Amino acid sequence: MKIVSIGGGPAGLYLAILMKKADPRHDVTVVERNRADDTFGFGVVFSDATLAGFGDADPATYAAITRNFSHWDDIDIHYKGEVITSTGHGFSGLSRQVLLNILQDRARELGVRLEYQKDVTDIEPYRSADLVLAADGVNSFIRQRYAEHFQPQIDWGRNKFVWLGTTRPFPAFTFYLKEGEHGLFRVHAYQYDKSHSTFIVECTEDTWKRGDLDKASEDETIAYCEALFRQELDGHRLLKNRSLWRTFPTIRNRHWHHENIVLMGDAVHTAHFSIGSGTKLAMEDSAALALALQKHKSVEEALDAYEAERRPVVEATQRAAQVSLQWFEETERYFGRMEPLQFAYSMLTRSLRIHHANLKLRDPAFTGRVDRWFAGHAANQSGVNVPVEPAPPPMFTPFRLRDLVLANRVVVSPMCQYSAEDGMPNDWHLVHLGSRAMGGAGLVIAEMTDVSREARITPGCTGLYKPEHVSAWKRVVDFVHANSPAKIGIQLAHAGRKGSTRLAWEGIDEPLPDGNWPIVAASAIPYLPHSQVPKAMDRQDMDRVRDDFVRATRMADEAGFDLLELHCAHGYLLATFLSPLTNRRGDEYGGTLESRARYPLEVLLAVRAAWPAHKPLSVRLSATDWQEGGFTPDDAVVVARLFKAAGCDILDVSAGQTTPDARPQYGRLFQTPFADRVRNEADMPTMTVGNISSWADVNAILAAGRADLCVLARGHLFDPYWTRHAAYEQGYDLPWPNQYLSARSFTPRESR
Repeated sequence: MKIVSIGGGPAGLYLAILMKKADPRHDVTVVERNRADDTFGFGVVFSDATLAGFGDADPATYAAITRNFSHWDDIDIHYKGEVITSTGHGFSGLSRQVLLNILQDRARELGVRLEYQKDVTDIEPYRSADLVLAADGVNSFIRQRYAEHFQPQIDWGRNKFVWLGTTRPFPAFTFYLKEGEHGLFRVHAYQYDKSHSTFIVECTEDTWKRGDLDKASEDETIAYCEALFRQELDGHRLLKNRSLWRTFPTIRNRHWHHENIVLMGDAVHTAHFSIGSGTKLAMEDSAALALALQKHKSVEEALDAYEAERRPVVEATQRAAQVSLQWFEETERYFGRMEPLQFAYSMLTRSLRIHHANLKLRDPAFTGRVDRWFAGHAANQSGVNVPVEPAPPPMFTPFRLRDLVLANRVVVSPMCQYSAEDGMPNDWHLVHLGSRAMGGAGLVIAEMTDVSREARITPGCTGLYKPEHVSAWKRVVDFVHANSPAKIGIQLAHAGRKGSTRLAWEGIDEPLPDGNWPIVAASAIPYLPHSQVPKAMDRQDMDRVRDDFVRATRMADEAGFDLLELHCAHGYLLATFLSPLTNRRGDEYGGTLESRARYPLEVLLAVRAAWPAHKPLSVRLSATDWQEGGFTPDDAVVVARLFKAAGCDILDVSAGQTTPDARPQYGRLFQTPFADRVRNEADMPTMTVGNISSWADVNAILAAGRADLCVLARGHLFDPYWTRHAAYEQGYDLPWPNQYLSARSFTPRESR
């Protein structure tokens, strides 16, 4: 096989090595525009797990790397005059030039042809090869040449950063958070040989401009940073290497290969330097592609298999890197607000890939300190005595909302069951909600319950609009209160333009074939092109619906619910007022965000006045429409402040479902950053939802201050006793119902 790599970085060199090693008959050439001893940057970082993978792929390369790396276990976070250290992380730093030299030497040893200082501007002379690697970096001309096939997407970060080196060898992976006269600066520093470290300086664009760094030369940047970090550098100098201020580009491509061309390394994907994954991804891609080429008969089959295998891994890494990037873009949100220990914990878990259990394995002493700190704060906030030795896991600490005290931080999400008749809850709802309360959750929220017959999504939705509904719901509430420590809430809503549709399993969001009822919305815009067209609400409609919410609120209190949640999310009626995609009104209820929020606030104020003062009120809000021109996370912070002033006690932060053509960014904990932002910018408690499945993630979310309560939906559908099982796995003794006391001595065994 004839292989040509356009680009002599780690991706192209490592693939060349692995292919030559697999079969010396392969004709492999690497073409690079720079000199062999010329590279950008200073050091690269690998985790212990990544290095172990290199050992499997090519022991000779692995051995050379390990002879030259600097290894450390500690992470030092310098914050507000304190140094918080966490250990057990297992990373290695290596000079980028040394890494390239190792790969170059190994490639030559195996017979790879290396051609340096050869700038390729036309790929056509190389297309006769069996395989062409486009490993020509972030600004890949090959990716641009075939952009219509690769369909690249580049998302630019907001912060500015400069890549420097220093003669100070830091003994740990070191983060500095330092306020200068122009703003807050972040430093990412790590040793890459015995006498040098990488020293990346990062700041917001505003800080960068206030310091006139937008006009600075390399030497002026060095002078500015040496003056700012004089104490931290401890007499050492900073070094430059094309050290220009940059904005980080996150690169994605819809397709990774075209005919016999495959994108590699930074040409196909990038991940923010704060999780140190660029070189790791490039070399792991090379290992995966080499295996695919050996396994499959044709290049086309190999490239298809390679992309199918690697894309999910890369996309997961990029999601983590994006969350980490955003954390550093928004560090001002946490700086000064958080105590040093929580700030450090938030930083360590910022990518959401490291959770509480991961950190406990690495550094049990550190997580023990976090647990004790969190328990102390929970005791102060709730007024309930919480032991700090041994401290419970964060999820099993109490939380207070007005006079309501929850025994723990786990919430059963409101989940439509579509099993009612004319709004009437029945035995299904009793068992569904009762079993999950017995399963250990601190709060169970009944499904979206509609305030009138016309407010329902489907004929199977529950309601609170008839006197008979009160006694039926009271039966459920009384069972929960009598048989569990759980509290129970109810979510009140009006479906708006998404109403009068079929049961979910008969065609979600599809209009009823017959028997439709009239629907209303902020504007006369149907949800689907073939959906009913809602009536744009007039003042009479608005008064009637507001009064329906008030009536349902009083019924909910009569039924004995502990908490009320107002549904202003997911494209239902109140949400249609908030989003500019669904609110095209020309009156005082349309236009600006404050005007669009006017009617939901009217309803909220009326509901708060009707709901007892000692009982808490929640609002569910979609923090983004995930669509251009729609409701944004910035809007969510503004609306959260308005809702808080109107009497909302906690915001249940969700996202999307406003329009059918939205493009949500799914993934693990994908909605938690929205709850984090609202909590820490609007200064109000939040619940977070969205792909939360593990107790370790719940503990991390809480301890890092990203939310106050964690809401699980599908996890509780799969396992009604999710919370009880989480307690068992953590060795926490959750109280059992008397009828189940004999289960306390039961030990589950794995199937063999």
